Amino acid sequence: MTTIDHYLDNSHGQGGFDATIEPVLRVPAGDGKTIGFQTDDAVYAQLHERRSLEKVTAQINPVTGPVYVEGAKAGDTLAVEIVDIILEDYGWSVYLPGAGALQDRMGDEVFTRQIPLTDGKAQLTDDLAVPVRPMIGCIGTAPAKGAGSTIMPSFASGGNMDLTDAAIGSTVYLPVEVDGAYLSIGDIHAVMARGESSFVAIEAQGTAVVRVDVVKDMPLRAPRIATPDEWCFIGLGNPVQESIQRGYEDMFDYLVTDRGWDAGDAFVVMSAEAHSELGGPTGSDDPDPLHPFTAKGAVTVHRLPRNVLGEES
Repeated sequence: MTTIDHYLDNSHGQGGFDATIEPVLRVPAGDGKTIGFQTDDAVYAQLHERRSLEKVTAQINPVTGPVYVEGAKAGDTLAVEIVDIILEDYGWSVYLPGAGALQDRMGDEVFTRQIPLTDGKAQLTDDLAVPVRPMIGCIGTAPAKGAGSTIMPSFASGGNMDLTDAAIGSTVYLPVEVDGAYLSIGDIHAVMARGESSFVAIEAQGTAVVRVDVVKDMPLRAPRIATPDEWCFIGLGNPVQESIQRGYEDMFDYLVTDRGWDAGDAFVVMSAEAHSELGGPTGSDDPDPLHPFTAKGAVTVHRLPRNVLGEES
């Protein structure tokens, strides 16, 4: 059973990543202790019951926190090691009219389904159960100015990226823009297909258990994730091609500047081994206020196998 040294329940849910919010916990960087962030699924339960987003009173996609990390200074990078993700008994599949890639197929009515989570599986239909693959949808530090959204867009220091790689065994690297970092976590998914066609995955209340540390001399312009098998470089840009280019540039700079590779070697290896894909559907720019579920720009993921670096999984 996972040990949780500091537990934050979801009564600490916030509507944004914001350094003006009083931290609910202060921890030293790198002390090895775990922090449990309980997330919240109340909005989905209300949608299931009330069948209308207008009748929902629960906060949409709150994040638990913030946590002040002592020793984290603006310009540093916060390393968030995901030790465990503990799911509760069920999750939700929800269609919001006007949201997601399937809006022209699903129509104008809210759709909801409660998804039992038992014995490590999600019961998607009467006949089909799949293994759970728990992940953190919304993770980030506070921006230097204003508040970062928990819905859209994703931003330089995190947000609602909805990346399947933010899973158990991964470390998420986040830019620190304000002293203390102000880490918040929410939006656990029991299972999600990459790209998230529905805009809402199999959402579930649960607890993300993490350790935090600070990395000096690792300036980032976007989040980065180390999984057991890959380095994932996150592109944020508008239009999509800008996001793709930025992610590739960050990977190239990592190989050449951080790892000391020859530029030609980096070019050739990336041409052969660097796979890319669309990330979560939340975009990189503020959406049109008249169409709040329509993303602008893109989140992209650019994958570098760790074995090309001689790193064993």
